[in-house]
Amino acid sequence: MFENYKVFEYTYAGRPLKIEVGKVAGLANGSCMISYGETVILACATASAAPRDGIDFLPLSVDYDEKMYSVGKIPGGYLKREGKPSEKAVLTSRVIDRPVRPLFPKDLRNDVALSLTVMSVDPDCSPEITAMIGASVALSISDIPWNGPIGGAFMGLVDGEIVVNPTLEQRKKSDLELTVAASAGKVVMIEAGANEVDDDTMFAAIMKAHEVIKDLLVFIDGIIAEVGKPKFSYPSCELDHEMFDEIFAYCEERVMEALDTDDKNVRDARMQPIEEDIKATFIEKYPDLSFQLPELIYKIQKKIVRRWLINDKKRVDGRRMDEIRPLAAEVGILPRTHGTGLFTRGQTQVLTIATLGTLSESQKLDGIDDEDSKRYMHHYNMPGYSTGEAKAMRSPGRREIGHGALAERSLVPVLPSVEEFPYAIRLVSEVVSSNGSTSQASVCGSTLALMDAGVPIKAPVAGISCGLITEEDGSWTTMIDIQGLEDFYGDMDFKVAGTHKGITSIQMDLKIDGLTPEIIREALATTHRGRDYIIDDIILAAIPAPRADVSKYAPKMISMQINPDKIREVIGSGGKVIQKIVADTGAKIDIEDDGSVFIAAVDRDSADRAKAIIDAIVFEPVPGTTYDGVVTRIIPIGAFVEFAPGKEGMVHISKLAPTRTEKCEDVVHVGMPVRVKFLGTDEKGRQNLSIKDADK
Repeated sequence: MFENYKVFEYTYAGRPLKIEVGKVAGLANGSCMISYGETVILACATASAAPRDGIDFLPLSVDYDEKMYSVGKIPGGYLKREGKPSEKAVLTSRVIDRPVRPLFPKDLRNDVALSLTVMSVDPDCSPEITAMIGASVALSISDIPWNGPIGGAFMGLVDGEIVVNPTLEQRKKSDLELTVAASAGKVVMIEAGANEVDDDTMFAAIMKAHEVIKDLLVFIDGIIAEVGKPKFSYPSCELDHEMFDEIFAYCEERVMEALDTDDKNVRDARMQPIEEDIKATFIEKYPDLSFQLPELIYKIQKKIVRRWLINDKKRVDGRRMDEIRPLAAEVGILPRTHGTGLFTRGQTQVLTIATLGTLSESQKLDGIDDEDSKRYMHHYNMPGYSTGEAKAMRSPGRREIGHGALAERSLVPVLPSVEEFPYAIRLVSEVVSSNGSTSQASVCGSTLALMDAGVPIKAPVAGISCGLITEEDGSWTTMIDIQGLEDFYGDMDFKVAGTHKGITSIQMDLKIDGLTPEIIREALATTHRGRDYIIDDIILAAIPAPRADVSKYAPKMISMQINPDKIREVIGSGGKVIQKIVADTGAKIDIEDDGSVFIAAVDRDSADRAKAIIDAIVFEPVPGTTYDGVVTRIIPIGAFVEFAPGKEGMVHISKLAPTRTEKCEDVVHVGMPVRVKFLGTDEKGRQNLSIKDADK
């Protein structure tokens, strides 16, 4: 039945990789079922037969579709079916999109869709890397024009050793989460989170990833040779060269004057009359100019900016290639929030707000990996006004989710543990002005906000980007702290965040076919110098250390550990005991199965009172230990003494005094302070005390 069915097998990092072609999804332009261990992904690539009208970009969509059945789960919620993609799925789609997109022909305008369906997950075999390889194979064997293949690898750092595609247990103790995509000749994409990993180790991990990917690509090339289809032809949507040359010569000098400013608003205002003049002058000769004008203006500006950078080492705003824009930092901007940090870099400005909450406010996750919650959340918003656009507020898109996750990843390594700081933490980065590198500005603003909120971070983190301009002869030039125009017309946005000690995150976006090792090493060194300057001269100048205490408006938290066997006593039948503690003190109490107790209250006194009550409930006296107590009641055979809050024991009449006692009242009375020794608990559970032995 399946005449074209073929199976290709390979051993990747010691585990079996299998690619099946010709069995399922036969109507797609290209498809494969890829298995890595017991992880299985269905990868399909499809393209429209004709270009989409009215656009000047490649309409590519990449969808990484997590199915809950892949891990044997039924989705939560009322509908019991998968809804919108999880944050992890969105981030994975972006990670796959970034290395795939630059390898399409620049003049292709056909719709292209990559659908990557996660059908089975083996925790030891990354579904993200499996999907990336599957996408590469599906595109490569299809008839869709694409200059692949690429391969992907996930790198860990376990006990100081670089590990390729680490297992679940290895990932749990790894100091590095590095995803690398590469072609045979160059590295195409880097995405990393790291526990302050130094530049040399990071570079070595990237290079090792490239080596294993090269071997993988030999395997993929064999598949292409056997089952690959010829690529279809398509009508080129490239601008007419004669038209471009004529209009460029007409407006070159004026566009150069318009671009020569460090103010985005001034530049945009200068360009508007030039665009109107071009349209009025050439519309009769070129009837399609109205449709082509945005792309034409883009290419005119790109040619000028790149020429300045390559030939004159001149940047649009007049900076040197190694010069950072003017920086500023402030904290304590908003009076009622728990912490704020305003970071300004040129015309890019991000205000980050920190909110502290109880651990019960941690985010609950419903995904296909083993992470079910997180106490630190970072959200990023970029409204229209930040770029001078008049558009309504919308829910966050993939870009906003991606930038928030990047900032979150950058700061996780320096956060205190739950035991050190028992709070849930939410940061919101509001981009109030944008002219390049907002994601890295949000990293800097977040460090400020955390320190202002009194979060005892291990070290300040700063982020900065490195750009790239390449020439046809292979020569290249890097530049630090790229602004919007340089990002738009340059070849790379290499974003690195970290501390003085090492890197905490990397995200690399490319518009070319890849980077050489020399460019990667230079980018790492350039960004390291930049973040050292930002930390010392800007962040620590604004706030030298985290505040000694949290805001008066933040909840006051106390953590304590009790015997898990005592949890039932603290909660009480039907929750009566803990409800009474909450009612009496106003505190909020969370108890974990391991006996961890977290108490939150609006003031320290309320939290302390709740802790004292719980201490009394779980108090376990030690035989032979002396305690101070108070006589609470007297009976003929002895006196009852409260020797700890809520803990009462009896002193037998024979233990009241060194000499014989005829009547308890002769020695003690109710309310009398006494010192008692705890003798132990009898078979009926009664606490036995002694006054006469207290000083022995």
